[in-house]
Amino acid sequence: MNFHVLTLFPEMIEQGLSESITGRALKQNIISLDTVNIRDFANNKHNKVDDYTYGGGAGMLMQAEPVYGAIKSVTDKIKHPCRVIYVTPQGKRFDQHMAMDFAGNEDLVFLCGHYEGIDERVLEETVTDYVSIGDYVLTGGELAAMVMIDAISRLVPGVLHNDISAETESFHGKLLEYPQYSRPFSWHGKEVPAVLMSGNQKQIDAWRLEQSIMRTRQRRPDLYDEYQKLSKCREFLLDNNKLLHIDMIELINRGRAEIIYGEDDEYLLRDINTGIGFHTKPEGAIAFAFDIEDNMKPACIILHQTKYIKQLEEAGYNNNAVCKQAVWTRREKMPARGLYKTDAGITEDGYTIKLLCRDDFEAAAKLYKGFDGDGYLYDRIMDGAVYGAFDIERLIGVIGLHEEGSIGMLSVDPEYRRKKLAMALETYIFNLAIEKGQIPYGQVIIGNEASMALQKKLGLYFSKTDIVWMENKKISVEK
Repeated sequence: MNFHVLTLFPEMIEQGLSESITGRALKQNIISLDTVNIRDFANNKHNKVDDYTYGGGAGMLMQAEPVYGAIKSVTDKIKHPCRVIYVTPQGKRFDQHMAMDFAGNEDLVFLCGHYEGIDERVLEETVTDYVSIGDYVLTGGELAAMVMIDAISRLVPGVLHNDISAETESFHGKLLEYPQYSRPFSWHGKEVPAVLMSGNQKQIDAWRLEQSIMRTRQRRPDLYDEYQKLSKCREFLLDNNKLLHIDMIELINRGRAEIIYGEDDEYLLRDINTGIGFHTKPEGAIAFAFDIEDNMKPACIILHQTKYIKQLEEAGYNNNAVCKQAVWTRREKMPARGLYKTDAGITEDGYTIKLLCRDDFEAAAKLYKGFDGDGYLYDRIMDGAVYGAFDIERLIGVIGLHEEGSIGMLSVDPEYRRKKLAMALETYIFNLAIEKGQIPYGQVIIGNEASMALQKKLGLYFSKTDIVWMENKKISVEK
């Protein structure tokens, strides 16, 4: 991931991000940092970038032209649409959800203002996001930009060296992080809670959840209220056709769900990472969630009751795909079918399974042609969500985690089929999900008999009811 910062003080940004976790990620080229001095684009010998404001008033204003030149120098180099973030007290409040959203971009451009701000005209022409880190005023945008870069970069795969870390900390699933302890066991007369010394991971996890709930209720009642609503929704889904609703249940479990509508056993959830909607209403003839304001409607909705297709079509949505949920319902890992050793990712024929990177994209696109035209596969690879099987250096099979959470994207080179390679790939990625405490599931398009047969052979269970992907292209374009 590449961060570009437009500032009057590039050294401040470089020094502030050169240490600790971000510094290590920069040295390992997991993320990159490009600082641009706005003064370099001033058209006067003193590199002056500010002037008095029209209409009078205290303070100076950064001029449009040097800011525009600095932004163009970056965006022209990137050569693809990117988000330009203006750090300002007038912006939308930065939070973990926004950090997750920004982390899905390959390039982010931060514009740091000073004095009384920046000429409005250049902001209107170039800025895509106005963001604030809080309701107070700083002397410049550099500190705020560094705060956001730190929060975003730690969500980039590989930065923390632990995929679980970013998912178990404060604000994940609407809960604050539980209290933590280190040596010595006794300090100032206070001892580490006995449960943490027990070695019983189940009891430790239960204690940590209890502490997270208690701490959130005491310190952030607003978050606790949201947590309670999501918990109620989760209980409802578990009690009403768990296999059908596994995608919604896992969305909540993974801390990615927000409730757009939730009344009378009807729920419309939204994935805070992707914006995809999930709707269910097991009973009743009329669904009210579709009557929400247009600015709340997701561009894509996964419908869990086909009887509401007509209502969605009347709201401007089209039927995109009909699927069955396929779920691994056991708590233990899948048996190592097609693999000598699941954890090592070595197949019976000696092929190696590993995470794909940018350099693997072209080979992967030749195998998996489902979404390669719109950049979807490339984005998933850059998000660290696609794995491949290699015969020495040749990519012969791919599988990945779709953006909404399901496992799929499975494709094998025709020359290597009937060698249990598809089975090995699926076993490998399902077991990775289980290691993270997730319930692995996939969505199989009706009519894909080969995939249906593979899932049954692996021991997955299918939902009896279909789910339907509905898409509103008008919303996609406008938003």
